Amino acid sequence: MIKKIIEFIATRIKRAPYKLDPNLPVSAIFSLVFRRCLALLRCLLRGIKFSSDIRKLVFVGPNVRLRNRKFITFGVGITIGEGVVIDGLSKNGVKIGDGVSIGPHSIIEGTGVISSIGVGCSIGQNSGIGAFSFIGAAGGVTIGSDVIMGQRISFHSENHRFDDIEIIIRKQGVTREGITVGDICWVGANVVFLDGSNIGAGSVVAAGAVVRGIFPPNCVIGGVPAKILRMRDL
Repeated sequence: MIKKIIEFIATRIKRAPYKLDPNLPVSAIFSLVFRRCLALLRCLLRGIKFSSDIRKLVFVGPNVRLRNRKFITFGVGITIGEGVVIDGLSKNGVKIGDGVSIGPHSIIEGTGVISSIGVGCSIGQNSGIGAFSFIGAAGGVTIGSDVIMGQRISFHSENHRFDDIEIIIRKQGVTREGITVGDICWVGANVVFLDGSNIGAGSVVAAGAVVRGIFPPNCVIGGVPAKILRMRDL
């Protein structure tokens, strides 16, 4: 009976059919339910709300830090893992869509330095990013819907100028082009996205790739620097 209840609730949250593995032991189910209830309690204690003041269903892990919360927008059914830090300070804020999962000990920064406020970050619905990941959104980071990402993914959406050898690099300023990952992409572990990256929908990025540039939809890319390995329809 408890499996049916969980499946019903998960289906309502995810807005899609959801089934538990039939081999899942009851003890594991009760442990999961307990942890999720604690996460909802943390959500209530932190006052994460709908714009209409109805509280959202957001699962908040222990030791989560939300900075500049008025710039952070949450959807429904979000999971924020243990030790996550989200700093919303930015022009467009940090927008996290319905059903998004943010892995433990990940960091989202809307701004790098307060001398130049950043653009911000948007993550589409049902996307997930693995543990120990970093999103530096000073130049703007847009992640589409249904994007799956492994552990230790990093986004660096600004780049330091260094052309003038008479001026120290840290005083030459930065350029900002932004980073975009299209819908329904799969990003392997340890991928680094550099400023100016634009990944077309339905693409696959191999683990360990260092990505910069514009890539078409439905391609498989990998390497350092990343290049197209093949198209998915071949």
